[in-house]
Amino acid sequence: MRFYLKKILKVIGIVFIIIISISLIITGHQYYSANSYSPSTKMINSKNFVDGKFVNSIPTNVGAPGRFCEMVFKYLAGGQKDRKPSIQLPIVSSDKNLNGTLTGSLQFIWLGHSSVLLELEGKRFLFDPVFSERASFVKWYGPKRFHPVPLSIDAIPSLDAIIISHDHYDHLDKSAIKNLSNRKVHFYVPLGIGRLLEEWGVQESNIIEFDWWDEINVSNIKIISTPARHFSGRGLFDTNKTLWCSWVLKGKHKSVYFSGDTGIMSEFKEIGDKYGPFDVTFIKIGAYDELWPDIHINPEQAIEAHERVRGNALVPIHWATFDLGLHSWYEPAERLVNAANSSKANIIAPKIGELVDPTQYHNSYWWRELK
Repeated sequence: MRFYLKKILKVIGIVFIIIISISLIITGHQYYSANSYSPSTKMINSKNFVDGKFVNSIPTNVGAPGRFCEMVFKYLAGGQKDRKPSIQLPIVSSDKNLNGTLTGSLQFIWLGHSSVLLELEGKRFLFDPVFSERASFVKWYGPKRFHPVPLSIDAIPSLDAIIISHDHYDHLDKSAIKNLSNRKVHFYVPLGIGRLLEEWGVQESNIIEFDWWDEINVSNIKIISTPARHFSGRGLFDTNKTLWCSWVLKGKHKSVYFSGDTGIMSEFKEIGDKYGPFDVTFIKIGAYDELWPDIHINPEQAIEAHERVRGNALVPIHWATFDLGLHSWYEPAERLVNAANSSKANIIAPKIGELVDPTQYHNSYWWRELK
């Protein structure tokens, strides 16, 4: 009897952990050090910092009001049957594409999800590096990669900057940061994230925190933190204690926009008016749903954002790597292409790990062969 009671209690405990874990993943509330709670002077002086937390420029709900239980249930048991690919996705090994030589123009490698290795006018930048197998606060549970990382972290060539959009696990990977912390490279991050990076081994002198519209020059390339409509948090008690943002990199001849995670917002036009047009926009397209419409644009809205910021080529990111939504793994790309057919948007949708020169790329729509 005692044996079966222990079994029942164990099952109940596992179910409880799963429910809590999924709710944490959905809301972004994951483990975060208590040492990061005290705001800096720059955080306090930010107009986005209100009553001890960062806010969006307009009222924003993380989830549809009154539908949290529905959100958890659907995440556990709902959604489309193809939320995860049934076969291996095609991966191009990036190790073969990088010989340490920089071009004087613009090229990039999409490493999966929102991780992008960008070369711009002789400088190399790494956005939102995530190399772990799971986007989770534990190694044994949480969204698992659909595919291997196309480039080992040790094979990443010398960098001029590492740029982070916000602190969620699918954008800020502790093990990757700890690995990269030994490099003599600057980390450009939203307000509040610097202290966490310090705890992971990054030297304080190598961390520059940005408020929205802050900018810095790195060898004739402007790096500008621009608004996003999202939220932050890695622990139960740190919701919105750090800022989130998008990014602009503007060189003498080429420029790019990186959306990070965002919902639809009026600031897209302001970004385009101030810094556009952009040769390439990297815009998230996955993990959208009617249950959280304010914080994640869908593919049609990605086209709208691209046009508002005055982009030329749109590169979809934040898809085909982790199951973070309720749609099939390929739906975001398919909807994006269909929406682009009725607009002027030029879509570049490379395979994961493929080295891309935007001026010479021809789409293959590779996911259609795997459906």
